[in-house]
Amino acid sequence: MRSVRMRILATLLVLAAAGVGAWQLLPAQNDDRTITVGTTDAVTSLDPAGAYDAGSWALFSNVFQSLLTFEPGGATPVPDAAKSCAFVGSGLRTYRCELREGLTFPSGRDMTAEDVKYSFDRVKKINSEVGPASLLSTLRSVSAKGLTVTFRLSSPDATFPFKVATGAGSIVDRTKYPANGLRTGTGADGTGPYDLTTYTKEKKADLAPNERYKGALKDTGRPVELRYYGDADKLDAAWKAKQIDVATRQLPPEVLSGLNASDPDQRVSVADSSETRNLYLNTRAGSPLHDTRVRQAMAWLIDRERLAATVYDGTVDPLYSLIPTGITGHTTSFFDLYPKLDPGKAKQLLTEAGVSLPVRFTYGYATGRGAAAEEAAELKRELEASGLFQVTVKGYEWTDFQKRWVSGKLDAYAVGWVADYPDPDTFGSPLVGSGATMNTGYRSKAVDQLIQDSQRYADRTEATEDFRELQQAVARDVPVIPLWQAKEYVVTSEAVGGGQYLSDGTGGFRLWRLTWI
Repeated sequence: MRSVRMRILATLLVLAAAGVGAWQLLPAQNDDRTITVGTTDAVTSLDPAGAYDAGSWALFSNVFQSLLTFEPGGATPVPDAAKSCAFVGSGLRTYRCELREGLTFPSGRDMTAEDVKYSFDRVKKINSEVGPASLLSTLRSVSAKGLTVTFRLSSPDATFPFKVATGAGSIVDRTKYPANGLRTGTGADGTGPYDLTTYTKEKKADLAPNERYKGALKDTGRPVELRYYGDADKLDAAWKAKQIDVATRQLPPEVLSGLNASDPDQRVSVADSSETRNLYLNTRAGSPLHDTRVRQAMAWLIDRERLAATVYDGTVDPLYSLIPTGITGHTTSFFDLYPKLDPGKAKQLLTEAGVSLPVRFTYGYATGRGAAAEEAAELKRELEASGLFQVTVKGYEWTDFQKRWVSGKLDAYAVGWVADYPDPDTFGSPLVGSGATMNTGYRSKAVDQLIQDSQRYADRTEATEDFRELQQAVARDVPVIPLWQAKEYVVTSEAVGGGQYLSDGTGGFRLWRLTWI
């Protein structure tokens, strides 16, 4: 998911003035005070068919249900709106789910399998440029009868249950959402643990516990107000002014690096994450970066260590492959091919390509997204230091930025990626497969075949070699240059517990785990 969404939790560091044991305190009973959460993630749409970004999916995971969900730190989907789900027959081509009984939408109407079929069908039919339809590329058809829904796939896909558990599988009320277009307005009708009571674009979302909820959760949580801030500095100012109880995604790097465990006014959770950030390159004919050798030359000039240390104050780790550390199949393919900065090799490649020097291209970034502007300036400096490139940097509002990259109007652009589900497949097809969400224009029959082959293994460890070969191919072709891997930071006031469960890099945003202590 663009962060613009698997994280295997390797470590969880909980820093609290009262000690780690404070996280174990029971929440105050019958405390219905609203918990206020601040974030810089933006919501681009309230319709699950029209958004594929971290901010929108964070809201979806609270307002809508999918047939399946992930427990905190869990790597296997568990039933939520479904009572049970399983592949049937042989070949991983047919997947069937039985709905729970008694699920009701805000209108009071009972959910049926027809609503599930309708929800999946409209995602594919609408096929929004900034929507999640690409996640359902192997879904051929859906049938419904009573409380039974059956998915038929075009090819074996062991990862399909993971995709069902994402925001792409959000179930909507078929009487409230048009079949051929996105729903407009500020309402949402789902069966998740929260009702969206009010929404003001770019300002706030008010969420009330859904008393009708039936699913995997035992507790639907406290009332929550999500507040959206235009940039990290505004989020930091709100936190320091005690206008919010929770700050997440993302305070400025210098603030994150200076978090103090002995501060009696806050609790801090820091967890390893598989959230990554990559530099995407337009490979289409006519782009100044079309020639593979030009992109390879860029790979010889990017200094990830300096980027992580200077722009991000060491709060992120340099990344050398498409699949991040901690995920099955991770390699260091870019380090293996480009082990050190080498302007000489970069110049040789550009000379062989016969391009005019310096190579001129435009780099786009989203304004108000963490340290994106500072990152852009540093990448420009690194590429221009050799005299081989001349980079024009332009910032765009987030929605405009999305539209520009999906329409192929940007030569290069950096985007964060929050994994959709706990499997290396989420770093394959959506990023580098034909028709990928990141829309670099890259096409490789070999990469597409490796992606398809990897989906045939029910035992996901058996797909490791396919993912290794995929990463080697990407490092050779360079449609994308990995930059860094993030950590997950959540800061709460001393009165709020559960912050360590709020976000784990799977696209979920567990507001129901926040409690007053």
